[in-house]
Amino acid sequence: MSDGRPAERSVAVWDLPLRLWHWALAACVAAAWFTPTVYDSLHRLVGYAVIGLLAFRLVWGFRGSRYSRFRTIGARLRAAPGYLWNLRRGITGRYLGLNPAGTLMLVALLLSLTVSAVTGALSVTVTFFGVWWIEDTHAVASDAVMVLVVLHIVGVVLMGTLQRENLTRAMITGRKRIRRH
Repeated sequence: MSDGRPAERSVAVWDLPLRLWHWALAACVAAAWFTPTVYDSLHRLVGYAVIGLLAFRLVWGFRGSRYSRFRTIGARLRAAPGYLWNLRRGITGRYLGLNPAGTLMLVALLLSLTVSAVTGALSVTVTFFGVWWIEDTHAVASDAVMVLVVLHIVGVVLMGTLQRENLTRAMITGRKRIRRH
């Protein structure tokens, strides 16, 4: 017996390697943020882990499952300004993978994390230790990462509310709901 509402089911979207990557990266970024100058060895260790995670994501962007691949990045980035404009009026559209704003955030985070991690690694080498522009670039990129992380969390909460979907659960289980009419 139906109560008049559309039936819901879920579909696999985020594969296990991508979900493990996401949460490992989140843990490493948090650890890196709270450890500089106090726990330098841990800070360096998680910085190197971030480099490894970024390398994995690059490979997984071409070899992973459908929603892990980078094949739609160009189109979604071109759609991002219109998407963000429509979002002001609560128009979200429906995406199983990343929406255009999420794609923009992915690219911004990957780029800023790369700059932060690489300049951090360079800053402990003999050649670049104490070089002001390496240290300043590392500091600015690291601050940018944290601003983007906060915006990412706000975006997840906002989209989850607008679409009435627990997006955090989707990144844990790998499944998003779809509606059948």
